[in-house]
Amino acid sequence: MKKTLLAASFAALMSTTAQADTLLGLYIGGQIWANEASGSFGDGDSNTEQALFDFDDKNQGSFYVAFEHPIPLIPNIKIASTTLDTVGGTTINQNVKILGTTYNVNETLDTTLDASFVDYTLYYEVFDNDLLSFDFGLTARDLDAYIKVSESNAKTSDLDVSGIIPMAYLSTIIGLPFTGLNVFAEANFISFDNQTVYDAQIGVSYSILDNLAVDFDVTLGYRKMKMELNDLDGFYSDLTYDGFFAGAVVHF
Repeated sequence: MKKTLLAASFAALMSTTAQADTLLGLYIGGQIWANEASGSFGDGDSNTEQALFDFDDKNQGSFYVAFEHPIPLIPNIKIASTTLDTVGGTTINQNVKILGTTYNVNETLDTTLDASFVDYTLYYEVFDNDLLSFDFGLTARDLDAYIKVSESNAKTSDLDVSGIIPMAYLSTIIGLPFTGLNVFAEANFISFDNQTVYDAQIGVSYSILDNLAVDFDVTLGYRKMKMELNDLDGFYSDLTYDGFFAGAVVHF
Protein backbone atom coordinates (compact mmCIF):
# COMPACT_ATOMS: atom_id res chain seq x y z
CA MET A 1 0.00 0.00 0.00
CA LYS A 2 2.80 2.40 0.93
CA LYS A 3 4.63 1.62 -2.31
CA THR A 4 1.44 2.29 -4.29
CA LEU A 5 0.94 5.67 -2.60
CA LEU A 6 4.59 6.57 -3.15
CA ALA A 7 4.43 5.65 -6.83
CA ALA A 8 1.19 7.62 -7.28
CA SER A 9 2.70 10.66 -5.57
CA PHE A 10 5.84 10.51 -7.73
CA ALA A 11 3.75 10.14 -10.90
CA ALA A 12 1.64 13.15 -9.91
CA LEU A 13 4.78 15.18 -9.23
CA MET A 14 6.36 14.35 -12.58
CA SER A 15 3.06 14.95 -14.40
CA THR A 16 2.78 18.40 -12.84
CA THR A 17 6.39 19.13 -13.76
CA ALA A 18 5.88 18.10 -17.37
CA GLN A 19 2.74 20.20 -17.60
CA ALA A 20 4.48 23.28 -16.17
CA ASP A 21 7.41 22.93 -18.59
CA THR A 22 5.09 23.14 -21.60
CA LEU A 23 4.14 26.73 -20.74
CA LEU A 24 5.93 29.99 -21.38
CA GLY A 25 6.40 32.11 -18.30
CA LEU A 26 7.25 35.76 -17.71
CA TYR A 27 8.14 36.84 -14.16
CA ILE A 28 8.48 40.46 -13.03
CA GLY A 29 9.47 41.14 -9.44
CA GLY A 30 10.86 43.83 -7.17
CA GLN A 31 11.74 44.51 -3.56
CA ILE A 32 12.63 47.24 -1.10
CA TRP A 33 15.65 46.13 0.93
CA ALA A 34 16.30 47.86 4.29
CA ASN A 35 19.96 47.00 4.63
CA GLU A 36 22.83 47.78 6.95
CA ALA A 37 26.25 48.19 5.36
CA SER A 38 29.50 47.45 7.18
CA GLY A 39 33.11 46.78 6.33
CA SER A 40 36.27 48.28 4.92
CA PHE A 41 38.06 49.19 1.72
CA GLY A 42 41.43 50.57 0.68
CA ASP A 43 44.39 49.94 -1.61
CA GLY A 44 45.26 46.43 -0.40
CA ASP A 45 43.74 43.22 0.91
CA SER A 46 45.09 43.28 4.50
CA ASN A 47 43.76 44.99 7.65
CA THR A 48 46.66 47.48 7.63
CA GLU A 49 45.80 48.60 4.09
CA GLN A 50 42.06 49.19 4.56
CA ALA A 51 39.94 51.61 6.59
CA LEU A 52 36.88 50.41 8.51
CA PHE A 53 33.90 52.71 7.92
CA ASP A 54 30.60 53.23 9.74
CA PHE A 55 27.95 53.38 7.02
CA ASP A 56 24.42 54.75 7.20
CA ASP A 57 21.51 52.33 6.92
CA LYS A 58 19.63 52.68 3.64
CA ASN A 59 16.54 51.41 1.84
CA GLN A 60 17.73 50.00 -1.48
CA GLY A 61 15.74 48.97 -4.54
CA SER A 62 15.98 45.76 -6.54
CA PHE A 63 13.97 44.31 -9.42
CA TYR A 64 14.15 41.48 -11.92
CA VAL A 65 12.63 40.04 -15.08
CA ALA A 66 12.78 36.32 -15.90
CA PHE A 67 11.63 34.38 -18.95
CA GLU A 68 11.05 30.61 -18.89
CA HIS A 69 10.30 28.29 -21.81
CA PRO A 70 9.80 24.55 -22.41
CA ILE A 71 12.86 23.89 -24.66
CA PRO A 72 15.07 21.50 -22.60
CA LEU A 73 18.58 22.35 -23.86
CA ILE A 74 18.19 26.14 -23.98
CA PRO A 75 18.54 27.84 -20.57
CA ASN A 76 16.00 30.23 -19.14
CA ILE A 77 17.12 33.80 -18.57
CA LYS A 78 16.84 36.18 -15.65
CA ILE A 79 18.01 39.80 -15.49
CA ALA A 80 18.15 41.45 -12.06
CA SER A 81 19.24 44.94 -11.00
CA THR A 82 20.21 46.13 -7.50
CA THR A 83 21.27 49.54 -6.18
CA LEU A 84 23.65 49.91 -3.21
CA ASP A 85 24.20 53.59 -2.39
CA THR A 86 25.39 54.66 1.04
CA VAL A 87 27.57 57.17 2.91
CA GLY A 88 29.77 56.73 5.96
CA GLY A 89 32.68 57.94 7.98
CA THR A 90 35.53 56.95 10.28
CA THR A 91 38.49 58.20 12.28
CA ILE A 92 41.50 56.13 11.29
CA ASN A 93 43.94 54.82 13.91
CA GLN A 94 46.87 54.36 11.51
CA ASN A 95 48.20 55.71 8.25
CA VAL A 96 46.17 54.22 5.41
CA LYS A 97 46.42 54.55 1.65
CA ILE A 98 42.93 54.75 0.14
CA LEU A 99 42.26 55.09 -3.57
CA GLY A 100 45.81 56.28 -4.22
CA THR A 101 45.90 58.89 -1.43
CA THR A 102 47.62 58.45 1.95
CA TYR A 103 45.60 59.54 5.00
CA ASN A 104 47.32 60.03 8.36
CA VAL A 105 46.46 58.59 11.75
CA ASN A 106 43.57 60.30 13.63
CA GLU A 107 42.20 61.95 10.50
CA THR A 108 38.41 61.91 10.17
CA LEU A 109 37.22 60.64 6.80
CA ASP A 110 33.88 60.79 5.03
CA THR A 111 33.01 58.44 2.21
CA THR A 112 30.39 58.10 -0.49
CA LEU A 113 29.85 54.65 -1.98
CA ASP A 114 27.47 54.57 -4.93
CA ALA A 115 27.22 51.07 -6.37
CA SER A 116 24.85 49.14 -8.57
CA PHE A 117 24.97 45.89 -10.48
CA VAL A 118 23.02 43.96 -13.07
CA ASP A 119 22.92 40.17 -12.90
CA TYR A 120 22.59 38.23 -16.16
CA THR A 121 21.62 34.66 -15.24
CA LEU A 122 21.19 31.60 -17.45
CA TYR A 123 19.57 28.71 -15.60
CA TYR A 124 17.86 25.34 -15.95
CA GLU A 125 14.88 23.98 -14.03
CA VAL A 126 15.12 20.54 -12.42
CA PHE A 127 11.61 20.70 -10.96
CA ASP A 128 8.81 23.19 -11.59
CA ASN A 129 5.47 22.51 -9.89
CA ASP A 130 3.31 23.74 -7.02
CA LEU A 131 5.20 21.64 -4.45
CA LEU A 132 8.81 22.09 -5.48
CA SER A 133 10.84 24.28 -7.81
CA PHE A 134 14.62 24.00 -8.14
CA ASP A 135 16.86 25.95 -10.54
CA PHE A 136 20.61 26.05 -11.13
CA GLY A 137 22.79 28.07 -13.47
CA LEU A 138 25.46 30.72 -13.93
CA THR A 139 25.38 34.47 -13.32
CA ALA A 140 27.50 37.28 -14.73
CA ARG A 141 27.34 40.20 -12.28
CA ASP A 142 28.10 43.50 -14.01
CA LEU A 143 29.26 45.77 -11.15
CA ASP A 144 29.50 49.54 -11.50
CA ALA A 145 30.58 51.71 -8.54
CA TYR A 146 31.87 55.14 -7.64
CA ILE A 147 33.80 55.64 -4.38
CA LYS A 148 34.87 58.97 -2.94
CA VAL A 149 36.81 59.63 0.29
CA SER A 150 37.49 63.07 1.78
CA GLU A 151 38.83 64.51 5.04
CA SER A 152 38.52 67.83 6.85
CA ASN A 153 41.61 69.38 5.22
CA ALA A 154 40.00 68.97 1.79
CA LYS A 155 42.20 66.04 0.83
CA THR A 156 40.11 63.79 -1.42
CA SER A 157 40.38 60.66 -3.53
CA ASP A 158 37.91 58.85 -5.74
CA LEU A 159 37.66 55.83 -8.01
CA ASP A 160 35.32 54.50 -10.68
CA VAL A 161 35.01 50.72 -10.58
CA SER A 162 33.50 48.40 -13.16
CA GLY A 163 33.90 44.71 -13.77
CA ILE A 164 32.22 41.37 -14.40
CA ILE A 165 32.01 38.83 -11.56
CA PRO A 166 31.08 35.25 -12.60
CA MET A 167 28.98 33.39 -10.04
CA ALA A 168 27.06 30.16 -9.52
CA TYR A 169 23.28 30.41 -9.18
CA LEU A 170 20.83 28.29 -7.15
CA SER A 171 17.14 28.85 -6.41
CA THR A 172 14.40 26.79 -4.80
CA ILE A 173 10.74 27.26 -3.86
CA ILE A 174 8.82 24.91 -1.56
CA GLY A 175 5.05 25.15 -1.62
CA LEU A 176 2.94 24.74 1.52
CA PRO A 177 -0.29 23.07 0.31
CA PHE A 178 -3.67 24.73 0.94
CA THR A 179 -2.09 27.85 2.53
CA GLY A 180 -1.15 30.08 -0.42
CA LEU A 181 2.33 30.27 1.14
CA ASN A 182 5.70 29.37 -0.34
CA VAL A 183 9.16 29.25 1.23
CA PHE A 184 11.93 30.34 -1.13
CA ALA A 185 15.71 30.67 -1.14
CA GLU A 186 18.12 32.02 -3.74
CA ALA A 187 21.87 32.49 -3.90
CA ASN A 188 24.64 33.71 -6.20
CA PHE A 189 28.16 32.91 -5.01
CA ILE A 190 31.83 32.52 -5.89
CA SER A 191 35.05 32.16 -3.88
CA PHE A 192 38.59 32.07 -5.30
CA ASP A 193 42.02 33.73 -4.98
CA ASN A 194 41.24 35.60 -1.69
CA GLN A 195 37.96 36.82 -3.10
CA THR A 196 34.50 35.88 -1.86
CA VAL A 197 31.29 37.26 -3.27
CA TYR A 198 27.85 35.98 -2.35
CA ASP A 199 24.31 37.30 -2.46
CA ALA A 200 21.76 35.12 -0.65
CA GLN A 201 18.15 35.55 0.40
CA ILE A 202 15.48 33.49 2.10
CA GLY A 203 11.83 34.32 2.67
CA VAL A 204 8.17 33.52 2.31
CA SER A 205 5.67 34.53 -0.35
CA TYR A 206 1.88 34.66 -0.21
CA SER A 207 -0.33 34.27 -3.27
CA ILE A 208 -2.93 37.04 -3.52
CA LEU A 209 -4.02 36.21 -7.07
CA ASP A 210 -3.67 32.83 -8.80
CA ASN A 211 -5.43 32.04 -12.07
CA LEU A 212 -4.66 30.98 -15.65
CA ALA A 213 -3.94 34.54 -16.80
CA VAL A 214 -1.77 35.98 -14.01
CA ASP A 215 -0.34 35.21 -10.58
CA PHE A 216 0.49 37.88 -8.01
CA ASP A 217 2.51 37.18 -4.86
CA VAL A 218 3.83 39.38 -2.07
CA THR A 219 7.16 38.48 -0.46
CA LEU A 220 8.94 39.06 2.83
CA GLY A 221 12.43 37.88 3.68
CA TYR A 222 16.05 38.44 4.67
CA ARG A 223 18.96 39.12 2.31
CA LYS A 224 22.71 39.21 2.90
CA MET A 225 25.46 40.14 0.45
CA LYS A 226 29.23 40.10 0.84
CA MET A 227 31.81 41.68 -1.48
CA GLU A 228 35.35 40.68 -0.57
CA LEU A 229 37.18 41.89 -3.66
CA ASN A 230 40.89 41.74 -4.40
CA ASP A 231 41.90 44.28 -7.04
CA LEU A 232 38.70 44.53 -9.07
CA ASP A 233 39.59 47.42 -11.37
CA GLY A 234 41.94 48.67 -8.61
CA PHE A 235 39.36 48.26 -5.82
CA TYR A 236 39.98 46.23 -2.64
CA SER A 237 37.08 45.72 -0.23
CA ASP A 238 35.52 43.60 2.48
CA LEU A 239 31.93 44.88 2.56
CA THR A 240 28.72 43.30 3.84
CA TYR A 241 25.11 44.36 3.29
CA ASP A 242 22.26 42.65 5.14
CA GLY A 243 18.68 43.28 6.20
CA PHE A 244 15.01 42.48 5.65
CA PHE A 245 13.11 43.10 2.44
CA ALA A 246 9.53 43.25 1.21
CA GLY A 247 8.45 42.86 -2.40
CA ALA A 248 6.07 41.50 -4.98
CA VAL A 249 6.17 39.15 -7.99
CA VAL A 250 3.86 39.01 -11.01
CA HIS A 251 3.78 35.88 -13.18
CA PHE A 252 2.13 35.94 -16.63
